[in-house]
Amino acid sequence: MVAPGSLRVVRCGGSALRGARAVFSADSKYLLCASGDFVKVYSVSTEEILRLMGGHADLVTGIQLNPHNHMQLYSSSLDGTIKLWDFMDGILIKTFTVGSKLLALYTLACAEDSVFVVIPKKGERDSYQLVSLKLTKGAGQDLEGKELSVVLDGVSASMKHIAFGREGAYVVSVKDVTLQVYFFKRKLLNRFSLSTMKTKGGDNHFSCVVCHPTEDCIATGHADGKIRLWRNFHHRKEYTYSTLHWHHDIVMDLAFSVEGTRLLSGGVESVLVQWHGESSCQKDFLPRLGSPIECISMSSDGALCCTLHTDNRITIINSNLRFSRSIQGLIKSRDIKTGLVVDPRTKALVLNGEPGHLQFYSLQSDQQLFSLDIVQRQYIHEAGLKQSDLVKVAFSARGTWLATVEESEEVTDPELQLKLWFYHEEAQSFQLNTRINTPHDNHITDMCFRDMDELGDDSLILVTTGRDCVFKVWVMVEDIDPEEHQSVSWSCDFVGSYHNYQATNCCFSEDGSLLAVSFEETVTVWDSLTWDLKCTFCHPPGNIRKICFGRLTCSKYLIGATDYGFLCCWNLLTCALEWSAHLNVVVLQPDPLSEHIAAVSWLSKESSLFVFKPNEPRPIYIQRNLCKEKILLAAFVPRDEPEMISSEKYLWLRKSQLFFLTDTQELMTLSTKSLEERLTPSSKQLAVEESIPVTPFSLLLGKHRHQQAQEDIDLGKPVVHNKQEQASPAVKELLHTPAHVLPSASFLCTIFINSLLISKESKSAEEVADEVEMESEKADDDSDEEDVTATEQEDTGHMELLGEITCKPSKSQEKELRKIRKMDYSWISAF
Repeated sequence: MVAPGSLRVVRCGGSALRGARAVFSADSKYLLCASGDFVKVYSVSTEEILRLMGGHADLVTGIQLNPHNHMQLYSSSLDGTIKLWDFMDGILIKTFTVGSKLLALYTLACAEDSVFVVIPKKGERDSYQLVSLKLTKGAGQDLEGKELSVVLDGVSASMKHIAFGREGAYVVSVKDVTLQVYFFKRKLLNRFSLSTMKTKGGDNHFSCVVCHPTEDCIATGHADGKIRLWRNFHHRKEYTYSTLHWHHDIVMDLAFSVEGTRLLSGGVESVLVQWHGESSCQKDFLPRLGSPIECISMSSDGALCCTLHTDNRITIINSNLRFSRSIQGLIKSRDIKTGLVVDPRTKALVLNGEPGHLQFYSLQSDQQLFSLDIVQRQYIHEAGLKQSDLVKVAFSARGTWLATVEESEEVTDPELQLKLWFYHEEAQSFQLNTRINTPHDNHITDMCFRDMDELGDDSLILVTTGRDCVFKVWVMVEDIDPEEHQSVSWSCDFVGSYHNYQATNCCFSEDGSLLAVSFEETVTVWDSLTWDLKCTFCHPPGNIRKICFGRLTCSKYLIGATDYGFLCCWNLLTCALEWSAHLNVVVLQPDPLSEHIAAVSWLSKESSLFVFKPNEPRPIYIQRNLCKEKILLAAFVPRDEPEMISSEKYLWLRKSQLFFLTDTQELMTLSTKSLEERLTPSSKQLAVEESIPVTPFSLLLGKHRHQQAQEDIDLGKPVVHNKQEQASPAVKELLHTPAHVLPSASFLCTIFINSLLISKESKSAEEVADEVEMESEKADDDSDEEDVTATEQEDTGHMELLGEITCKPSKSQEKELRKIRKMDYSWISAF
């Protein structure tokens, strides 16, 4: 049962992963990434999220392993705090409040109890300082971090513009065309400047900087694609640099290998370049990584590196520059033109992914299921180049048919293509069925299928609307082309218009009998069998922005929102306006499983949510100031099972869950559950333990025990368990409690030993039977064959737990065993 608390807005995907460089754990099994105001812990081997650490109130700007304890992690945020985590258990250890925005974080092994952060300079706008922060020692969890000492003035806010030299001897900062090096021991600052003149396409502005791990060498990336290797920078006038050049545009990031023998670079070309030495001739490439490379990180053992991309993709690469795996959450697109669409088969969110692709995003695992290449053309990352992109998408009710529209970026005369895709069960993918060139003479504004679950494919109808002032109806026909390996294709069956107005929106009623098409200020209703115009609705001033039909008991209503700030409800039976409200609606989304409709308004830089039923003008739920960002899209996703909700106020969330996408492409939802309950496994410790490989011995022993137990069950033998195999609370606490919060070993020893002892008060049934046997033995030692059998069964049962085969003892041995049982061993418990 969900508690009737207030609904909370929960981020569930899309937060930028490139706020800071990713960090590998010391054993390279885990990858830690800053994601919005959270820190995500990924398994390198399985690509799944093992931990989601939340506690910051603003964007996380830096993460670094604790150089003195590699099981701990520091994180900085714009909220002015530094947090110390045990990332294996997801436990927050300390919070240091600095009080100023923190824009970058650095740690050094030689700087005990100190970290370096970039903060704004007081009294000056767009001016920043690199400062050393002394981390206060104290018993509490919340501590003040006020001991600041300025290291460098006039630095950049980007974490890629500052780097520390070998063994922390110096720090390097770049900004505009100036490079400055500060030597800690000598307290010497050297500045070097490049020319600001842009000649022959050259641009000397710095974009990133890294330092060689073992030598006095600095690598800098530049806006014109050049890489400079600086040496002898201890002297202001005798410094030298060499140049490497392959990138045609800005170098986004650089990283040295652990030994310093290789240099990695990445940029907008989506290619990772590996440089050997200081020669431009010796280099290797890993191309086609999908999107521009934003950040590069190396593991401490040098076996792996990872790249963070502008579309929120994480790529893990082996040391031999071979692709290993890709972690893909919600891919950020340049522009979400398709809207949020739900795949009826997988209940995945479907929207624009990488250029020309459609991404299927799983809400349960926060991962991309697969990406479908719609445009099927190589995308060229070049500013100003007009290329085709995906703009519209629609699914049939069963999810067997997919319709897509792609168009070029030309405004006046765009190239249009309508494609129909059929889902093949054997291939488990959509395959192109029909391609229609220039389905409309101008941009396509909307399209929808007729949703009729109970009917077959013969009832499928697709409607498209366009700025060419018409809507078109597409139906399936038998394919007579003998060269085609398919039986059906799609063709136009009807073209409709209304007073030469531009058609903007379309939707079918729940039973599919009516089609509503909006033409600027007017909504028209058509019979889907005869295509006769039934009625029209109008609510001037303003064009119709969104329309939808009511469902279930409210199917007689038609809802429309205008761009002049009105929400209207028309009655289809009386052909009259039922009610209207003054509301600037930007999103209008009906729930497919109930009568509820969600409307999101944008007014005074504030997004508000209104949930209502068409037959009731008063909303059943209102939440103002839903989030800081503007909400652009929303979608109801059906639940696998209806959720038990006790509060009548939130019953509209019982069958479906509402997701919405902001203008920063962050995916959010409303939930009464906490973030941890929604997005992480029910047992985080289990998720980590399952990723640890088992030893060959444990595999053999486990298999042998399983086989022995199965044989006992097949033979009808009773399965005997001893107390030591049962789960002890003391042992559980000992094994699952984090090491840094455990009491002393001397205290734990007593608890652990006592948990292994068998108490005298709780005797098993077999022990009671043995006492009866021993009493009866006094009367007659040799008379009971059953006593021997019972004892034999007890001893055999305990040995069977170890997988041993026991021999039957003789009568003389049995007598000796009985004498031993009579002896009192209670004195052992004193030890």
